[in-house]
Amino acid sequence: MGKKIFSGVQPTGNLHLGNYLGAIKNFVNLDNDNDNECIFCVVDLHAITVKQDPKELRNNIRETVATFLASGINPIKSIIFNQSAVAAHAEGAWILSCVARMGWLNRMTQFKEKAGKDKEKASIGLYSYPVLMAADILLYDATHVPVGDDQKQHLELCRDIAQKFNNDFKLENFLKVPEPLIQKEFSRIMSLKDGTKKMSKSELSDLSRINLTDSKDQIINKIKKAKTDPLPMPQDIKELDERLEAKNLLGIYSSLTNSTLQNSVKSFAGKNFSEFKVRLGDELVNKIEPISNEIKKLLGDKNFLDKILLDGVEKANNIASKKIKRIKEIVGF
Repeated sequence: MGKKIFSGVQPTGNLHLGNYLGAIKNFVNLDNDNDNECIFCVVDLHAITVKQDPKELRNNIRETVATFLASGINPIKSIIFNQSAVAAHAEGAWILSCVARMGWLNRMTQFKEKAGKDKEKASIGLYSYPVLMAADILLYDATHVPVGDDQKQHLELCRDIAQKFNNDFKLENFLKVPEPLIQKEFSRIMSLKDGTKKMSKSELSDLSRINLTDSKDQIINKIKKAKTDPLPMPQDIKELDERLEAKNLLGIYSSLTNSTLQNSVKSFAGKNFSEFKVRLGDELVNKIEPISNEIKKLLGDKNFLDKILLDGVEKANNIASKKIKRIKEIVGF
């Protein structure tokens, strides 16, 4: 029996290699499996937990859709929509926030990381968005959710909320308790300038990341300039824990070529980094350049992207509105 998969991507704009290898590549594989039913949500409600420029946000929503399509997700087979256009998400989040407990949210390490030292100035949305994430998933009776290491805790919270709701209202399995789909390797792609930091669009230097809209020349230049150490390529996988930049670049190569880290280390053991970087640059250009070209082409047709979203919203609304109607009846509305 196939899986019912829900996943969301924030429309932050400028999606990069970390987003692609950590999530989108996996989405395409899930979408290509005919047994799976996939729902891909552009989570624009989550995006406004920090202040956004309204015009930029609208463009970023379209760019995220363009990236899904350019990467190979089929909008006829799967549902692609933006969260704010389906009212059940906001309604569900409120009802479930009355089920979730403060103690559960206080344990969320992501809030502590994102809010930083002055958490009094963080928005309530940034604190409570894991409850909205739970609503996103539970409205669609999703059986599986692809998550990276940083979201595992939020999925646990979603499971706790579902179980508490079911217990509170003495309903067995009304809210389906979802399972995580965790990518075993390469779910965290690190900065090309610092192997201890995750690749991020917020890092000042553009050389720290490969953007999915980069040209062939930009990709090759960034890989040439990527930080390495003075030693030859690692001889053994055990060396990688001490050589984080080498580990990151080999991880990227392994993910692009669908090989294990062990095999990649073996292939380049003792060689010069310069030789490896030429091969890595070629692999990246082969994978990213067609996606980049397609994103640019799709962004030239905003009406087409808006139509994809409208179709997706209609399909998502058909599912979510029925679920929220039942939830409201159950709680007594």
